[in-house]
Amino acid sequence: MVALGEKFRTDFIDQNRWQFLTNGFGITIQITVGATIVGLILGFLVAFIRANHDKTGRLCFLNFLAQVYLTVIRGTPTMVQLMIIYFVIFGSVDVPKIVVAILGFGINCGAYTAEIIRAGIMAVPRGQFEAGCSLGFTERQTMVCIVMPQAIKTILPAMGNEFITLLKETSISGLIAMQDLTQGGDIIRSQTYDAFLPLIAVALIYLACVSLFSFAISRLERYLKRNE
Repeated sequence: MVALGEKFRTDFIDQNRWQFLTNGFGITIQITVGATIVGLILGFLVAFIRANHDKTGRLCFLNFLAQVYLTVIRGTPTMVQLMIIYFVIFGSVDVPKIVVAILGFGINCGAYTAEIIRAGIMAVPRGQFEAGCSLGFTERQTMVCIVMPQAIKTILPAMGNEFITLLKETSISGLIAMQDLTQGGDIIRSQTYDAFLPLIAVALIYLACVSLFSFAISRLERYLKRNE
């Protein structure tokens, strides 16, 4: 216990090394929130294009572009995509690293989110579309007011899993020299030559975040079921 207490003091208290974790956690949350927003925007856009094409046969060219986007993003590793965006696309441009990380993870998240949303839209019975049209709603109004509220209930668990995956995937941000939570723990390890406590602390912080988010999603699911 004495040795463990000494390691804790060396790893976190001396030279305020705990700040590597708190500052890194802040960066991780910023990347996750930013990438979630980008992913949702791309996901809804691609999902609407593909769902519209599946139901009406229109938007053929946009649907082709959407399929290319989904194939490329889902068929290549997130790590490679992030490195291409940072070292190739923005290699000669002075862009903040956090912007690169948000774009990289957001574009990746958007591909998976799009298919989740499209599956939810296609799961809504066609009669719901017809009912909206019979009530005088436009296609957009039918989608927003009738279809999407039902689709959201269906896709909520899958969307929650996707955002949890996104949070954990941000741990590779150190590849572009971002001092996120994982990199913060690695910095402490490199200074103290002790890997156990810093990495355990990083793992526990991720676990706490995922548990809290999972609890929030489960409460939201129960709330939506009570209000059916």
